[in-house]
Amino acid sequence: MLLSGASGAADAFVFLCAGQVFAGVMTGNLVLLGASATGAGEEGSATHVGAALVSYVAGAGCGALMARRWGWPVAALLLVEVVLLGAGATAWGLGLVTSGTERNGLVAAVAVAMGVQGMVRATPTNYFTGTLTSLTGRLALGRPVRDDIRVFGRLAAVVAGAALAAAATRWWPPGAASVAVFPVLGALVLEAAGHRWYSSRRP
Repeated sequence: MLLSGASGAADAFVFLCAGQVFAGVMTGNLVLLGASATGAGEEGSATHVGAALVSYVAGAGCGALMARRWGWPVAALLLVEVVLLGAGATAWGLGLVTSGTERNGLVAAVAVAMGVQGMVRATPTNYFTGTLTSLTGRLALGRPVRDDIRVFGRLAAVVAGAALAAAATRWWPPGAASVAVFPVLGALVLEAAGHRWYSSRRP
């Protein structure tokens, strides 16, 4: 749920502040790419969309290598994500993102982080159409499962994260990018603590 909240915050921040594209919802970016090909949207939107798509793919690819080929633990992937989001938040908070090129760099950093996050767990934390569709189907057929409570939690978390980031863009603009950092940092702390607890319980 923490990672889902981070995803909502990252997408809301990037969409509202860095070019009206998404950092993690690549379906939306593909639609925007098609629309921008006809000249629709604001000026420069095609480059923002391209930066987000390429960067997300790079992040997901690197995340797959780190997690599945090199055997990095979940905590290490979360640390990489915290560093990327923290770098973007620092640049934004210090007012270093002023030009279109710098906005593309910010979009790229956050999108890479979301790509890495997509490889952290099998449970989706940065795309939710399939999650919502599956949940709706089970409920419509009267076949809910025990894990649906967590599904509701993830869906609520992404909405809450987006709402907090949107509120920050209005009331505390320099800190808007940092909203996504704290849930990932919380997930990192929980993951590290859980790993230590599990290790202490092993014979």
